[in-house]
Amino acid sequence: MATHSRNATVKIVIALLLMMQAAVSSAQKTLLSGNPIFKGWYADPEAKIFGNTYWVYPTYSAPYNEQVFMDGFSSTDLVHWTKHPHILDSSSVKWVKRALWAPAITQKDGKYYLFFGANDIHDDTKEIGGIGVAVADKPEGPFKDYLGKPLIGKIYNKAQPIDQFIYKDDDGQYYMIYGGWGQCNIVKLNNDFTGVIPFSDGVTYKCITPEGYVEGSVMFKRNGKYYLMWSEGDWTGPDYRVAYAIGDTPAGPFKRIGVVLAQDPAIGTGAGHHSVINIPGTNEWFIVYHRRPLGETDGNHRVVCIDKMFFDENGLITPVKITNTGVEAREVK
Repeated sequence: MATHSRNATVKIVIALLLMMQAAVSSAQKTLLSGNPIFKGWYADPEAKIFGNTYWVYPTYSAPYNEQVFMDGFSSTDLVHWTKHPHILDSSSVKWVKRALWAPAITQKDGKYYLFFGANDIHDDTKEIGGIGVAVADKPEGPFKDYLGKPLIGKIYNKAQPIDQFIYKDDDGQYYMIYGGWGQCNIVKLNNDFTGVIPFSDGVTYKCITPEGYVEGSVMFKRNGKYYLMWSEGDWTGPDYRVAYAIGDTPAGPFKRIGVVLAQDPAIGTGAGHHSVINIPGTNEWFIVYHRRPLGETDGNHRVVCIDKMFFDENGLITPVKITNTGVEAREVK
């Protein structure tokens, strides 16, 4: 009887040890993206979901005269990324000479439209540049110049024509929110993306600049409210960060609520110029952004990272915790 009892105890202990080992093994197999999510100096990431694939379109982070092409990256799980080199190159956009940056992309009528800033113009009476459009049949390109000239090549409301974001509202209207030099404009795009059209009040370039705005606008809608996000501070410094506001229309008004993404001196500095992903049909949100690795002082030494983004019961964005681990693998079903 005693021997039988001991054998039963041993079997139970072994079973428990096997269960614990299986649990540890399972935990060890949890796939994480890690940060940065792919190698190389990249910044200003535009993140999208097309079908069941995640796409990230960043700026190639280099001196302006070398910043003349863009790479794309795709993943089905946020962990394993495939590089698509030179999806857009200045050789296919004849008016672009330098400073090709901050892409934004949207899909419409079976085509993919990549919007970009170029040439870093400061005087629109002497310089050609601004926001352009390229088009492709596939999200990986190759993208070709759509207009042969900038879509917006002038400075309106003192906003440098850079850092554009494309937002499609529920009624099908496409908007572009853009601007540097501390000024933010919103425009309505026409149906074929060849120009902009006035708002109902007759204004075409509507200023919606919130307090603290510097550049890097992003817009999304959640529970009937429009969220405008942007970057503050100096892009070369550790204080670069992301703040946001909430409005009732795409044109606001927007009153600054607070900072939601910033440096962590133990993880990385200069966390900013981001984009946002929402898994369709869920309340899962991710923020994709660039930051500077610890110890790096070169302004162009930036990497692309991803972390989770959450909302509280009032719809406010809770401050994002930047990590080295990134996020768990997540497929789009």
